[in-house]
Amino acid sequence: MANAGDDRRPKYQRIADTLREAIRSGEYGPGDRLPGENDLMAAHGVARMTARQALSVLRDEGVAEARKGAGVFVREFRPLRRRGIQRLAQQQWGNGRSIWSTDIENRSLDVDQVTVSEEAAPVSVAAVLDLADEETVCVRRRRFVLDGKPVLLATSYLPASLVAGSAITQEETGPGGTYARLAELGYKPVHFREEVRSRMPSQDEATQLAMSAGTPVILVCRTAFTAEGRPVEINEMTLDAASYILEYDFDA
Repeated sequence: MANAGDDRRPKYQRIADTLREAIRSGEYGPGDRLPGENDLMAAHGVARMTARQALSVLRDEGVAEARKGAGVFVREFRPLRRRGIQRLAQQQWGNGRSIWSTDIENRSLDVDQVTVSEEAAPVSVAAVLDLADEETVCVRRRRFVLDGKPVLLATSYLPASLVAGSAITQEETGPGGTYARLAELGYKPVHFREEVRSRMPSQDEATQLAMSAGTPVILVCRTAFTAEGRPVEINEMTLDAASYILEYDFDA
């Protein structure tokens, strides 16, 4: 980070850096109100627009959040540590636990906006699942809300002929979720591939995830394979980047 005497930084950036450092040092803790525009104008001798831009930087980074009529506060939400390898271990879903239990510890998780339908397969999905022409997919859509904050949108695609009549076609899939039900059907996932990229959210995504302006989303596309190498599920996930730390812990 540039030092305080680096005049090449715009004034609003210097102020934002100062506030961010104060948050990191503990001067302002989670839930504390940050100095307002008038305070910053007086303390730094800047125009209102400059003070506003400084606070906007922290909001866009997910460090702070605005509360209508009250000011800007240090964000209280604790980022979710997504353990990309451990969460998919068979001992998780194979023992009836949700793969989310690795991530959330004792925090409150709700799944809402759940829909299950049978649809024509998107071209990209049909290609990965190696579906025949006109073959349909079971589509499971849901939103995950952690401690009251929406953090992830997920859409899963499974061959409709493979899961027909199973709990996978219901909103509640039962202990262990989709992977446990696939195992019962004789299609136990033993290998996973995840592809990760990032972009800015669509308006609909930003609304569903209650995201601050300027925050990107992380896109994770996971494909599950059986021991025979058959792909049995594609899960396209959209994560609020300000809500996540992606952790991958593995041996050399």
